Amino acid sequence: MSDPRYTQLAEVLTGFSTTLKKGERVLIDAFDVPDAFTIALVRAARNCGAMPYVNVQRARITRELLQGATAEQYAVTAEVELRRMQQMQAYIAVRGSENIFETSDVPAARAQTVAKTLKPVLDYRVNKTKWVVLRWPSSAMAQQAGMSTTAFEDFYFRVCTFDYKRYGPGMKALADLMRKTDRVHLKGPGTDLKFSIKGIGAVPCGGERNIPDGEVFSCPIKDSVEGVIQYNAPTIYLGTSFDSIRLVFKHGKIVEATSNNTKRLNEILDTDDGARYIGEFAIGFNPHILEPMRDILFDEKIAGSFHFTPGQAYEQAGNGNKSAVHWDMVNIQRPEYGGGEIWFDGKLIRKDGLFTLPALKKLNPDQLLKKG
Repeated sequence: MSDPRYTQLAEVLTGFSTTLKKGERVLIDAFDVPDAFTIALVRAARNCGAMPYVNVQRARITRELLQGATAEQYAVTAEVELRRMQQMQAYIAVRGSENIFETSDVPAARAQTVAKTLKPVLDYRVNKTKWVVLRWPSSAMAQQAGMSTTAFEDFYFRVCTFDYKRYGPGMKALADLMRKTDRVHLKGPGTDLKFSIKGIGAVPCGGERNIPDGEVFSCPIKDSVEGVIQYNAPTIYLGTSFDSIRLVFKHGKIVEATSNNTKRLNEILDTDDGARYIGEFAIGFNPHILEPMRDILFDEKIAGSFHFTPGQAYEQAGNGNKSAVHWDMVNIQRPEYGGGEIWFDGKLIRKDGLFTLPALKKLNPDQLLKKG
């Protein structure tokens, strides 16, 4: 029998996140997830009147293909996948894997070649379809979170089926404020960073793109970033784990990058010219997510966090930066992580992870989790 939580989550993804309509085509990308949940998504899409299409993928097979990948081979894949994506109005990706390091031994050059070749598919999906992406719970994710499998599954479904409408007023107020803001100043242990978001805009994210969700994103003017940032959340990119990433900026460009794996970090930042510029600045506020678990779809929404992202900018609220890289790196500013401050145009808007302005306090965990 199917877990009833599967049906509930599938309804969130098709009814709220992608708001499927009668006659719309939706591609369901299922990466190592139970067939029962893929079936639940197919049924939920049909219940909306949409036409579901399914693509089933397996991490170990993907790794094997990447090991011998060539630009010529993936040019064909890109042509086929782009043509298929152009037929879709919506896209739902559910990504599950027992081994988050499955592609860690893929040569960097091959991974970069594939990323560059498939970039037109990603660009079309992000900018031309209604889409939502989420991870599927596994024992590996439970281990990353330091929880039992059962406890993690309960946490996962609680977070993913959160009533995202509760974000509404506070999220709108934050987005409105960001749209009016020029100068941003981020402060914290090892961090003193200044940049401008004037005229860029801001996009509230309350369950329409990622599940779980809870952020408002903007983007720095490309050459405005000055200073240093010390990230305190671990991160995984292209199958490699990184800790204690520190970036130094001059005229918007990353001129110094160090971490526990400085060599690999700089290899990724040298993928192309745009990888050393920032493509996103976002403030996270999901009240259920408090600790990093090396899964960016969760970690970038941590209550009291922000992420500052080297690489590709979105068309919405973007600065025009182009790159095959889009690497969300997270800094948590709650007191137990050393604290920190966010200033907009000389006014303190968040201190030690809690919003200070009355209109924004609705995004603090005590308000979002208040009963009634």
